[in-house]
Amino acid sequence: MSEEFYRMKRLPPYVIAEVNAMRAAARAAGEDIIDLGMGNPDLPPPDHVIAKLCEVAQKPSAHGYSQSMGIPGLRRAQANYYGRRFGVDLDPEAEVVVTMGSKEGLASLATAITAPGDVVLAPNPSYPIHMFGFIIAGATIRSVPTTPDEHYWKSLERAMAFTVPRPSILVVGYPSNPTAETVDLAFYERLVAWAKENKVWVLSDLAYSELYYDGNPTPSILQVPGAKDVAVEFTSLSKTYSMAGWRIGFAVGNRQLISALKRVKSYLDYGAFTPIQAAACAALNGPQDIVQKNRELYHKRRDVMVEAFGRAGWEIPAPKASMFAWAPLPPALKDMGSLEFSKQLLTHAKVAVAAGVGYGEDGEGYVRIAMVENEQRLRQAARNIKQYLKSMGINTPAKGAA
Repeated sequence: MSEEFYRMKRLPPYVIAEVNAMRAAARAAGEDIIDLGMGNPDLPPPDHVIAKLCEVAQKPSAHGYSQSMGIPGLRRAQANYYGRRFGVDLDPEAEVVVTMGSKEGLASLATAITAPGDVVLAPNPSYPIHMFGFIIAGATIRSVPTTPDEHYWKSLERAMAFTVPRPSILVVGYPSNPTAETVDLAFYERLVAWAKENKVWVLSDLAYSELYYDGNPTPSILQVPGAKDVAVEFTSLSKTYSMAGWRIGFAVGNRQLISALKRVKSYLDYGAFTPIQAAACAALNGPQDIVQKNRELYHKRRDVMVEAFGRAGWEIPAPKASMFAWAPLPPALKDMGSLEFSKQLLTHAKVAVAAGVGYGEDGEGYVRIAMVENEQRLRQAARNIKQYLKSMGINTPAKGAA
């Protein structure tokens, strides 16, 4: 009966779920699957954060309804983080709201600010909620490229010139999930100027703000003077502190957008469990050595993966940021398509990856590889993949591999 529902009819099959179901079935059958598909951190949160959760959970007063906008201390902690990290001044009362992960925040804001028939510009490929949060809310999506080159800007200009009604919202996400592409502050300066000129709201997803490599910190759009006039930005504790299942994120920036998000959330939820919010305060306010430690660990995994997969005959471009690599299919297998290739890897190499087509049609020809297994397992994955490629008649190491 679900196909009769209006919003269900607007949602395509969730391609990523196909490989996820195969992976679950294989594991249930006792197979050792090296899971590089879901971006689920395998590292624990800091000890002091877990201790704070347990401490506050012991208090009888901590188990009632919380606040949908987030407890004041957590909103202050996030404002302080933006001040330390980006030099951005935020008002915790009017410019910060706590969300249940950035995914929920994006979806709730889409509900708050989208009218049926509105046109939203979203990157393709991109994290599914960037598109489907607005589709669920009744909007129409016009795709723009993810790669931030001159073609990107030309696509924005064409969209404004030839789309009826004119687009009113633009979604950006850098470091990108899934492509791991990054931008500099000059990109955001140009984007803010464009948004003001065209009267477009900008929603920036900065979930991977702290997973950057090679000494190049990721910027925030809010570092641009006047960005708060048009932009709101989402961040998350999921990857920075390995707290994915805790579901704590934030939206910060433009007061009008934050007010709309607060109002919708006040109807939908009572906020995250108070002990979790208190522990999130401990993460943001406490020692930050875990952030650097995790960054270095993912950096090492990146290097191991690129080197080992290259030896196996599959050349993987080294990502500049995030916990993902965006890998083109081996040239000899390109015609197979990303979904079939992902199924083949799972079946024959016991390695799970995410099919690029699950992130939009422009993701075809790629797979997303999550660096969520240790270095030993990454090397084992490479050995398994080498055997699979050999069975397919591909046994020449990728160009440049030792």
